[in-house]
Amino acid sequence: MYAVFETGGKQYRVTENDVVYVEKLDAAEGDEVVFENVLMIGDKIGSPYVKGAKVVGVVEKHGKNKKIIVFKYKPKKNYHKKQGHRQPYTKLKITQIEG
Repeated sequence: MYAVFETGGKQYRVTENDVVYVEKLDAAEGDEVVFENVLMIGDKIGSPYVKGAKVVGVVEKHGKNKKIIVFKYKPKKNYHKKQGHRQPYTKLKITQIEG
């Protein structure tokens, strides 16, 4: 059985024992996190969410993705700006899907 839930403005399709990287959450490593914004479980589709459904996961670690370079440039105006960005993430292991 699989579920589709949303967090951090994105949607994730998961099954039990999946490892998923989501936008950074306010939880310590080893904490249990419950997502109640479940859009779909198996063949049940919510409008917008499935009532009484939840996805439970455990925080394995926090980290940052690889650096991306943001380069802005305007020709003939002597303007250029180079920035780097590393997006923080949370690594979750999905332990339970209820609904």
